[in-house]
Amino acid sequence: MASRWYTLVVDAIDPGRLARWWAEVLDYQVVYEAPSEVVIAKDEKTYPGLIFVPVPESKAVKNRLHIDLNPDDQAAEVERLIGMGARRVDIGQGEVSWVVLGDPEGNEFCVLTTRDQ
Repeated sequence: MASRWYTLVVDAIDPGRLARWWAEVLDYQVVYEAPSEVVIAKDEKTYPGLIFVPVPESKAVKNRLHIDLNPDDQAAEVERLIGMGARRVDIGQGEVSWVVLGDPEGNEFCVLTTRDQ
């Protein structure tokens, strides 16, 4: 029997704040919150979700795993995310069709050109 993907864990200085930011980005909701973790998902029965856990240190190097977003309108989504506190990030990507942004704690993610789902 194969495993099922349940969640992706994100280290955070302020798990509650970062979880709520990502919930707004993804149109998710907080489905569980405790001092040790904050979980967001589409709803309480739909996974995978994201779990934000507290860590004492700030992010120091490029993420080895990141989220790719697939918006209907890349330019509009990049503008919306920057308005929410994301920032453009140069990780050496060069000339590419996607936009690399960092969330409020610096975790990189990509905003792709629209792709069929």
